[in-house]
Amino acid sequence: MMERKGRFRHQSLQDRKSIQKLLDAVKRGIAKGELQFGDDTGEITLHPKGLMAIRVTATTEDDQSRLDLRITWANDGQDKKDNGKLKVKSG
Repeated sequence: MMERKGRFRHQSLQDRKSIQKLLDAVKRGIAKGELQFGDDTGEITLHPKGLMAIRVTATTEDDQSRLDLRITWANDGQDKKDNGKLKVKSG
């Protein structure tokens, strides 16, 4: 959903395999320096470069779990602060 100029947002139900394909596409886009997102309501292209900040939040409450990944970078090339090495393990 295109909420305003410069912002793209999409929400849908997907299975694990579809999410994996999406994350693979994001990985390839970061490697190439261009990420394109779009749906029937709009699209946006981002150009990741330089050092990027990542924030990972994982929660589980009652019968619902959530994983938020946020990757940010400065469009002007200035770097952000670092909180150390992130460790992620797959089951």
